[in-house]
Amino acid sequence: MKLTRLVLAGCLLFATAMSALGAGEITIGTGSSSGIYYQAGRAICRLVNATTDEHGIICAPLLSAGSISNLEGIHAGNLSIALAQSDWQYHAVNGSEKFAKTGPDSELRSLFSLHGEPFTVVARADSGVRTFDDLRGKRVNLGNPGSGQHATMDIVMAAKGWNKEAFSLANELPAEQQAMALCQNRIQALVYTVGHPNPSVAFAASVCNSRIVKVKGPEIDKLVADNPFYAYTEVPGGLYPGNPDPVTTFGVKATVVASSKLDTDTVYHVVKAVFENLDRMGQMHPAFVGLEPQKMITEGLSAPLHEGARRYYIERGWIAR
Repeated sequence: MKLTRLVLAGCLLFATAMSALGAGEITIGTGSSSGIYYQAGRAICRLVNATTDEHGIICAPLLSAGSISNLEGIHAGNLSIALAQSDWQYHAVNGSEKFAKTGPDSELRSLFSLHGEPFTVVARADSGVRTFDDLRGKRVNLGNPGSGQHATMDIVMAAKGWNKEAFSLANELPAEQQAMALCQNRIQALVYTVGHPNPSVAFAASVCNSRIVKVKGPEIDKLVADNPFYAYTEVPGGLYPGNPDPVTTFGVKATVVASSKLDTDTVYHVVKAVFENLDRMGQMHPAFVGLEPQKMITEGLSAPLHEGARRYYIERGWIAR
């Protein structure tokens, strides 16, 4: 019941925010307050709002359940712009996985991609979890329903031939609660598709001696080989206490999307604000350091480019007219 009330409250927040918007006001659907999607939304809005006098746009980031609810919010017209994992952008465009019932979203458009997001497994040092397969029989947080975190774990479990009964407890806590639950030993491990460094992972590593676990094996090899939006990657070593070495896993890209219905000039000015201030954006969070324009306009984007984004990229000579 508590989760249902939270989801309903989120939907009401979207609807209320959108109904109150003026002509030049936009919202960005992000994620939990502890996640990097919220930091990304805040950063984008800060850059847009710094030049409101030039274009008249006021931008506000909104908390959300994550990628799935963000993509649904764009489709329903409850959000102007949103953050979404590249794999779930792909599924929304193609009407697959969680979007099989609603079908392809022909109006979804890409703006750009941001940082990489490794599928990250964090386990207590006393849990006995050293590999992904060791999660069987443990108390594990799968993530908040509606999040890319939970949806990606569902796909990994399917690839492994697992269901929730593989765990002694399959919890569905939101991201902002999972690290505390780990340190209180209510769960023994958590999964999180997220950019690094991340405050939840840092809390778990520093407060309760948690370790990042390698995600590899034949089923994961096949998952990566069969899906163009996945790639092997690493969580860098030395980011968190007690985790000195890089850890192999697979990952996706964080992407920024909108509907084709969103005004071309609005998207143009949002994209311009970001790309002309990448150095400043890098100062807002370590995950945004070193973002490269050529990668941002190509990697992880399954939906066609929004016309407003295309206009800016053509202007800069980055793509052909």
